[in-house]
This record gives sequence, structure tokens and C-alpha cells, in this order.
Amino acid sequence: MYFTINKMKQRYTFSINYNLRSLCINNHLNEIIKALKSKRVIITGGPGSGKTSVINHIETLGYNCMHEVSRQVIKEARKDGIDQLFLTDPMLFSHKLMASRLKQFQEAENIHHPKIFYDRGMPDVTSYLEYIGTEYPSNFEQPCFENKYDLIFILPPWKEIYTQDNERYETFEQAIAIHNHLINGYEKYGYTLKIVPEGTIEKRVSFILKNTAQ
Repeated sequence: MYFTINKMKQRYTFSINYNLRSLCINNHLNEIIKALKSKRVIITGGPGSGKTSVINHIETLGYNCMHEVSRQVIKEARKDGIDQLFLTDPMLFSHKLMASRLKQFQEAENIHHPKIFYDRGMPDVTSYLEYIGTEYPSNFEQPCFENKYDLIFILPPWKEIYTQDNERYETFEQAIAIHNHLINGYEKYGYTLKIVPEGTIEKRVSFILKNTAQ
């Protein structure tokens, strides 16, 4: 009887130790997988905030960057005779943007770099629609819930550097309104945004890189 009980204790102890070792190994593997995944960093902001200049400078430092796609969508629409697709058909424009940004997100799965920087993300699309007061179906924002970024930086409106051109038709006051909608839009999907202070491109980039290293 004693022998049987002792054997049972040994088996029970072995089972506990084995499960603990398996749990430790699984946790270690999860940490390795997490470390191997690129940190996805969004840089967003209203029009004319200096966002693209910051992205371009980050790229010159050797980081992988996903560039803005909206200007390309606008240019393609103009080839079809539509001068401002966003104003003419905001939902069609937004569908094209969402598809392009989702494609960027998916393509980044094959990029093995510690950090990937994006010039705007998927939540920008719904934020702009809410800015102009255009309703969209609930399933339209599904990619925003299912594909999450790691860090969000937003550049506030900066009057001294603000300019308008053929693709940027908003006034500075409208840029401020867009900025506020972007904050609300990202927070809607559970993000906390880091505000990039005004300054030279080098100082703004330094702020971003310092905060992505944490």
C-alpha cells in the first residue's frame, strides 16, 4: 500500500514539474516570437503638419517606411477625369485607401525589421469620414479592430509650415479640425497617441525614435 501511494506521489510530482517546464518553454517561445515581430509605428497628423518630411527623414536613417497612399489614389482618379475623388465620392475614395493601407499592413508581415514606420494608418480613413460627416457601415472599420499597430505618434497643426497645393486643399482651420478627429478616431480603437512637439525635423525624429525604443 505504501509503495502504491509513493508511486502515485512520484507520478503526480513528475506531472506538475513537466507541466511547469512546458509552461515556461511556451512562455519563452511566445517572448521570442513577440521579439521577432516588427514594432508597427504610425506617424499621423492633419494636412501640412510636417508628417511626410519626418517619415522621409526616418527612412534616410535606414528604417523601413510605408509611405502615404492617398496622393496616388488622387492621381489615379484624375487620370479617370475625377479632380477630387474624396469630395466627389468619399466612400469610394475611402474604400481605396482602406484597401491600400490594409495591404501595407499585410505586406509588412514579410518584413523582418525591428521597427516599421507608417505614414498614416487605417484609422485615419474612418477619422476623415467622420470629419466630413459621412456615414459608413460598421463592417467598414473591421480592419481597424482586427489589425493593430503598436505605437501612434501624431503631429499637431503647425501654422508656420502650413501650405496648400493641388492635393492639399484644406485650410489651416480645417487642418485643426482634422487633427481633433484623428485623436478621437484612434482613441476609438483603443490607442493612446503620443504628440510630437514642434521643432526641426531632426528633433522631431529624435523624439519619435527615443519613444519607440522604450
